[in-house]
Amino acid sequence: MNKTIRRASVFTLLLVLVLLVRATWVQFYEGQALADDKDNRRNAIELYSEPLGNIIVAGDSVTGSARTTSGDLRYKRTYQDGALYAAVTGYSSQVYGATQLEGIYQDLLDGTDTRLKTVMDTVTNQRAEPGDVITTIDPDAQRAAYEALGDKKGAAVAIDPKTGKILAVVSTPSYDPSEITTGNSEVWTQLTKDEDKPMTNRALRQPLPPGSTFKLVVAAAALEDGLYSSVDEKTDSPDPYPLPLSSDKLTNENPNAPCENASIRVALQYSCNNVFGKMAVDLGQDKVRAMAEKFGFNDAEQDVPVRAYESVYPKDMDKAQTALSGIGQFDVTATPLQIAMVSAAIANGGKLVQPHMVSEITDHSGDVLEDYDANASTKEIVSSSTAEQLQSAMQTVVEDGTGSNAQISGATVGGKTGTAQHGENNSKTPYAWFTSYAKSDSSDKEVAVAVVVEQSDAARSEVSGNGLAAPVAKAVMEAALQ
Repeated sequence: MNKTIRRASVFTLLLVLVLLVRATWVQFYEGQALADDKDNRRNAIELYSEPLGNIIVAGDSVTGSARTTSGDLRYKRTYQDGALYAAVTGYSSQVYGATQLEGIYQDLLDGTDTRLKTVMDTVTNQRAEPGDVITTIDPDAQRAAYEALGDKKGAAVAIDPKTGKILAVVSTPSYDPSEITTGNSEVWTQLTKDEDKPMTNRALRQPLPPGSTFKLVVAAAALEDGLYSSVDEKTDSPDPYPLPLSSDKLTNENPNAPCENASIRVALQYSCNNVFGKMAVDLGQDKVRAMAEKFGFNDAEQDVPVRAYESVYPKDMDKAQTALSGIGQFDVTATPLQIAMVSAAIANGGKLVQPHMVSEITDHSGDVLEDYDANASTKEIVSSSTAEQLQSAMQTVVEDGTGSNAQISGATVGGKTGTAQHGENNSKTPYAWFTSYAKSDSSDKEVAVAVVVEQSDAARSEVSGNGLAAPVAKAVMEAALQ
C-alpha cells in the first residue's frame, strides 16, 4: 500500500471514530435533553397517542380525550363546561403546553408517572395507564360563583374552613380551553391580546389592594397583642385621624358614621378608616406584618397545588404609610384566595387548615397514590377567644352594617366589605371586595368566601363591596350550604 492510500485510510478511520464518539455522546449524554426539548415533535406525538387521564369534580370528569381526524396526533384534549372550570383545570394544548392542574399533574395524566407502572409495563417499557386527579371543587358553589359574577371582571374563592378544601375557584371573564387544545393560533392570539386578560387566574394569581377587608387582620393583631381586650372596648380614635408626619387626614366614607373612639365591632360595622389607621400605627408595622404573615401574606410558595401569587404586606414604611396599610391601601396587596383564608381561619376558631383544591390522585384502577385531604396541615393563627370575638363582630357587619346584602335565611353569616382605591389619586373605578363565612343553622356545613369585582357596568358612585361583591358571596354560600 503506498503512502498516499495509507494516509487516506488512517484519516478516514479517524473520521469514523470521531463520528462514533459524537454519536455515542449524543445518544447517552445529550439524548435526554433532546428528548425533553419543547420543540421535539415526538413528545407531543407520544403524549397524544393515547387518551389522557381526567380531572374529576364531584365524581364526574370535566376533561376528556377525543380521536382526531387528521395530523400525526391521535388524540386531543376536550373539556366539559370549559369556561366554568378553566380557573381549576387550566389547559392542555398540543401546541401551547399545559397549565395549572393539567400542567402540575401532566405525568400522572399521561401515564408517565413512575408510580403508575406495573411490573409488565416496566418489562415491556410501555407507558402505563393514566391516573386521575380528584378535586375538592363543589360544582354547585363553582357554578353559583360563575353565574353571579356574570359579565363582571372579577374572581371568587370558597373554602371549607374545617377541612381546607377549596370549593370554588372562579375568574371572569373566562375562556374555553377546548378552543386552544389543537393550537388554534387565531383564538390564541385573541385570548392573549384581550385587554380583559381572560387567561389570567384572578382568583389565585392577581393580587390587588384588599381595602377594608384587611381591617380583619389589624383587628386580630390588636386583640392578640392586648392593645384592646375585646371588640366592644372603645378605642382612642379621633375622627378624622390626622396622619402622622403629614398634613393629610384619614376620613371615612360615611361622615355621619359613629366612628369617633368607636369599638372594633362598631368600626367593622361601619368600616371606620380612622380607627384602623390609628390602630395600625399604635401597633406598629412589625406587629401588623407578623399577624398578616401568620394568615399567609408574604408567602412566595403558597401552593394549592397551583402556585398562588404572593400577597404582600410591605416593609419599611413610615407612620403615615403604616396607617394607610391598616385600611388595606398603600402597598398592601392580596389575592381572593388569601382573603378567603383570613375568613376561613376566623370561622374555624382561629385555626387555618391548609387550603387545597385536589383531594387525591389515583391510578387507573382508582387506588389512591396521594391523599391531600388527610395530609392537610393545620396551624393556629389566633386564639379561639379572638376568633369568637371577630366572628361576632363580622356577624354585626352583616346583620346591621355595611354587609347586609350577604344575609342568608337559615344560616349564621359574618362578613366584611371593602372598597379599594384604584389608580393614581383613585382616578379609576375602585375595586369592590367582600369576604365572609356562613354556617348552616340546620347542619354542620360551613364555608368561607372572598370575592373581588374589578370592573362592572355599575356607575362609579354605586361601586361598593356590599353592592357588587356581597351578592356574589351570598350566592356561593347558599350553594355550598345546600
